[in-house]
Order: sequence, then structure tokens, then C-alpha cells
Amino acid sequence: VQLQASGGGLVQAGDSLRLSCVASGRTFSNYAMAWFRQAPGKEREFVAGVNWSGDNTVYPNSMRGRVTISRDNAKNTVYLQMNNVKPDDTAVYYCAATSVRTFYSGSYYAETYDYWGQGTQVTVSS
Repeated sequence: VQLQASGGGLVQAGDSLRLSCVASGRTFSNYAMAWFRQAPGKEREFVAGVNWSGDNTVYPNSMRGRVTISRDNAKNTVYLQMNNVKPDDTAVYYCAATSVRTFYSGSYYAETYDYWGQGTQVTVSS
């Protein structure tokens, strides 16, 4: 499956931002989806995940309450809504897909995901 992320840009602290990732090539609902981010000099970090149907989502404690992941299987698209962004949110954001359709302990790790988008840069100014 090919993934194309978009929606990044330069925003101010406190703003909201919605990232999108469009999938093509294979049946989108066969995959659980996730967003990761990577800041310069840091490891890739799990931001949010959604199962194949969209009725189950997971977030790390650091993101809970500030981001919302959702998907529209009819549009082959997964979204990441980010609210009250902070300068520490500055990173390249990647969408990823795994053929493991439901969540387990490994879902938080980049190694679980088979396909990756090219990333979209989010820069938050203070």
C-alpha cells in the first residue's frame, strides 16, 4: 500500500492542525493505521493508532487529550487532529500501516508497521 501524508506546515503554539494520509494500492480496511513523529536527533515516536474499522484508538499518555486519530475507509484516508500544539510538537509526522488489524502491545513500535508515508513537516513557533 502507498501512503501520502499532507497537512503539515508552520503554525503557532496553541493552534490546531489536521494531518491527512491517503492510502492507495490495496484494500485500506485490511490495515490498522498509525501516526508517528520524529524530531531532529530523536527516535521515531508513536503518536496515535486506529484499528481497521475505526472503532478503537490508542494513544500514548503524552498525547492523550491533545490529538485525535480517525479514519474514513470510504476515502482511504486516516487523519490526525492536533489541538493546542506546542513547540515540542515540531517534527516530521509519518503515517504507517500494518496488516495486523487490531492492537496489541507491539502496536506502539515502528517495527510493527509494514508501510510508511513520506512524512509531513510540522513546525510550531512559540
